[in-house]
Amino acid sequence: MEHKVTCVLAMVLMLALSSLAQGQAETCTMTPRERINCGFSGITSQQCKERGCCFDDTIRGFPWCFQPLAIENPPEEECPF
Repeated sequence: MEHKVTCVLAMVLMLALSSLAQGQAETCTMTPRERINCGFSGITSQQCKERGCCFDDTIRGFPWCFQPLAIENPPEEECPF
């Protein structure tokens, strides 16, 4: 029984750390050509982020408010304990 509890706790910890590592900065990092518009003309950074989108107004000619890239989660592995 203790082995299962340890395994479950280890998996919860890995998931928590994984979700922290997959923050918005990573999902919003892409080339300008990959950006898919998520806003409207004149959208503010706050309005964009409230939609769950990325905001970067430093590159003219490409959407400033855009959808984040989907990060694939690695396949779940057997508990190493």
